[in-house]
Amino acid sequence: STMIFDVNHIVWYLSQFMVLRPGDIINTGTPAGVALGRPDPKPYLRAGDVVTLEIDWTRASPSGSQAGMSEFDSTVAIVTGGASGIGLATATALAAAGATVAVLDLGIDGLPEPLVGFVADVSDRASVVAAVEAVGEAFGRIDILVNNAGISAVGTVEDNDDAEWARVLDVNVVGMARVSSAALPWLRRSPCASIVNLCSIAALNGLPQRAVYGASKGAVLALTYAMATDHVAEGIRVNCVSPGTVSTPFVDRMLQRFDDPVAERAALDARQATGRMVTPDEVAGAILYLASPLSASTTGTALEVDGGVHNLRVRQPRVTKG
Repeated sequence: STMIFDVNHIVWYLSQFMVLRPGDIINTGTPAGVALGRPDPKPYLRAGDVVTLEIDWTRASPSGSQAGMSEFDSTVAIVTGGASGIGLATATALAAAGATVAVLDLGIDGLPEPLVGFVADVSDRASVVAAVEAVGEAFGRIDILVNNAGISAVGTVEDNDDAEWARVLDVNVVGMARVSSAALPWLRRSPCASIVNLCSIAALNGLPQRAVYGASKGAVLALTYAMATDHVAEGIRVNCVSPGTVSTPFVDRMLQRFDDPVAERAALDARQATGRMVTPDEVAGAILYLASPLSASTTGTALEVDGGVHNLRVRQPRVTKG
């Protein structure tokens, strides 16, 4: 099938990844033409049409990329649950890298500039569809989706009733499916489409008192692989990040459910081989790698940002009594 791209993005892509020199001819025509601006406008460029492009060649590096430009320039990203924690760190990092960032969250008051907030509840399909369409209409495109929204749960299978199981799975798993489904029509139009899901080390490691949460993140891992398989032929990459325990308000709220929150926090720090919890900025850095157009061959990957929990077995120093 013929893909129609925004002319501005074609020019950016060519200048970023190919060596262009003054006088070069850029053939932007396809049998269906290349849309100017928003999807499906008129007029179209047809094969053989002549287009005048103004490029500041004085800023071009020897490799052909524009000095000072980022691979995220001209991209539009959605971050669900982007008003706090990992989501806010990711949204902020994407914006700093040049992306236009839309935050989907239950509450969007107080978002720092230049983030743009859209109210959305990932457990409600109508709310999700309306928010994603509003993003697409506002910015004309969607290139990156970060499925970050999620909730926690503490306890064994005996401790959580059917309602709690349904609540956690609905947000953590089905919520990702809802947002992804709504974004796919826009992502198919992007030349650098990427979805990054927030998984967890709980998907592949048995963590105490995390039966419901671990089951939901195991489903997210399987969903990531399934989506990556389904959409790779459409040029849409799907990956996930599996953080260790991250020091966020999300974790702070979870700790309050324990009899001794201070002792539990110390145990969470000690769980990582590095001796401390992961920071939101560290997870955001991994997400940006997976979302980047430069990571075009990375799909169906689970990237662990866990302080060594999954693979390291560090021997604790022996304490001798005096």
